[in-house]
Amino acid sequence: MSEEHIHPVQHQDHQPGLQAAMTPLPESEPRLAPGGKKLEGKVAIITGGDSGIGRAVSVAFAAEGANVVIAYLDEDADAQETVRLIEEHGQRGVALRGDIGTPAFAAELVARTLLEFSQIDIVVNNAAEQHVQKSIEDIEPQQLEETFRTNVFAMFYLVKAALPHLKKNACIINTTSVTAYRGSPKLLDYAASKGAIVAFTRSLSQQLVEMGIRVNAVAPGPIWTPLIPASFSEEEVAEFGSKSPMKRAGQPNEVAPCYVFLASSDASFMSGQVLHPNGGEIING
Repeated sequence: MSEEHIHPVQHQDHQPGLQAAMTPLPESEPRLAPGGKKLEGKVAIITGGDSGIGRAVSVAFAAEGANVVIAYLDEDADAQETVRLIEEHGQRGVALRGDIGTPAFAAELVARTLLEFSQIDIVVNNAAEQHVQKSIEDIEPQQLEETFRTNVFAMFYLVKAALPHLKKNACIINTTSVTAYRGSPKLLDYAASKGAIVAFTRSLSQQLVEMGIRVNAVAPGPIWTPLIPASFSEEEVAEFGSKSPMKRAGQPNEVAPCYVFLASSDASFMSGQVLHPNGGEIING
C-alpha cells in the first residue's frame, strides 16, 4: 500500500462521529460562483441551439454568465432569435450554420469558437433527428445512417475536434433520451442511437476523468419542441406527453436547469451520470 493518503490518518471511536474532530473539516458552505453566476466567464458550444431544448439551454447558460456558440442546420430565423435572447442577458451569442454530422463542420465550429472567444469550457452535444416508422422493415439504410450520423457520429466528431482545447474542469454534456431506457417501437433507430449515447457518455467519462474533464448526459422525456410536430401526426401531437406520470409534456425550460447544474461547479463530483427530467417516469438508468 502506498504511504500517500488522501486524508491524514485518523479514527474516531464513536458513531456517527464528530465533524469538528475531522482533519480537514468537510466543506459545508455553498460553492458560489464569482458574481453569483454559475458559469461566469465560460464559453459553451451547443449543437441544435436554434430551438427547443438547445435554445433553452443557450439562454440559461447566458443568464448564468456564459458566452454561447450555437450550431444549427438551416433554421436561420430560429437561430437568430436564440442569439437575440442570449444577448438580452448581456452575453455574446454566435450562430453557425452547417451539418454537424460531418467532421469538417465540427472542426469549423471549434475554430470559430476559438476565433471569437479563445477558449472552450463546455460542449453540449444536443442536436438530433428522428423519423417515425411502424416497422423495422420500413427503415431504409439511408434513414438509419442519417439518424446515427446526426445523433451519434456528430458527438464523436465534435468532441474529437474540441478536446485539444479543453482544459481541466471543462465539461461535456450529451443529450440522450428516455427512449434509450424503455425503448420506443415507432422510433427504433432513434432509440438505438440514444442508447449509444448513454454508452458513449459513460465510456468517455472514464477516458477523460484523469484530465479533469467531466462527461455527463441528460435524458429528457416528452418535451414540447419543434421536433414533435415535425415528427408525429396531428392526432399524436395533440396527445403528446399525456401518457407520462405527470400527464403532460415538459417545457424546454424545465430541462435546461439540468444542463446548468452539470456545467457548473455544483456538479464537480459527477461524471458518467445521466439526469432524467421525464415527467416522473422511473427508468432505473
